[in-house]
Amino acid sequence: MILIATTFCGFVVLTNLSLAYNTVGTYQVAKMLTTPCVIMMQMCFYDKHFSVMIKLTLIPIALGVIINFYYDLQFNIRGTIYAGLGVIVTSLYQVWVNRKQKEFQMDPMQLLYYQAPISAAMLFIIIPVLEPLDNTIIRHWSCFDISIVLLSSIVAFFVNLTSYWIIGYTSPLTYNMVGHCKFCLLLLGGAIIFHESLAFNQTTGIALTLGGIILYAHVKMKDNRSSPSDSTMEEGKSLVHKI
Repeated sequence: MILIATTFCGFVVLTNLSLAYNTVGTYQVAKMLTTPCVIMMQMCFYDKHFSVMIKLTLIPIALGVIINFYYDLQFNIRGTIYAGLGVIVTSLYQVWVNRKQKEFQMDPMQLLYYQAPISAAMLFIIIPVLEPLDNTIIRHWSCFDISIVLLSSIVAFFVNLTSYWIIGYTSPLTYNMVGHCKFCLLLLGGAIIFHESLAFNQTTGIALTLGGIILYAHVKMKDNRSSPSDSTMEEGKSLVHKI
């Protein structure tokens, strides 16, 4: 639990620092690197195998994100360090959430129940070091401000819970695909609801990313349909061997 809580705190702190010291484009491209990092960790440390088609679906997704933000890519030493560490810690956190749910035979709510208080205690120690608490203390808090903070906390709870559900019942890779889909929906929602203009490169990037996600879903469903028959064949071979 302490390991999961520690990686959760690192994921929260480092991604926020990455956003603070990088442009939005650099932050998004670094965030996209979590997907291949998750695959590498599972292959190297947990002997998990991914089909060639699954790996190929990452190409249009990566290209889509890069095309969206290539004009906003700016690198600096501190921002790059925070972004790199954020990618590693976030990937480790996602992989461990998936593994520990199965190892401890817990559902997502149970794991979150044990992990959240430990993470809160750790962040309570880190916050005074990284946050300007003087501004927080002297600020005049209106009812509206307090309600927004409470609403944000409720939303954060459901974000964490749904993250555990997706990672626990599917996989860290599928969770990253959902994240990429959310990114596209944000851009499309801004254009449709708030009438924000979409440049040609953004439209192309969204199309590539969504195309890659749809292709991934198709390949994943195909693999899942073939899995039962594969396991049945293996059981048959084992039975023949025993006879």
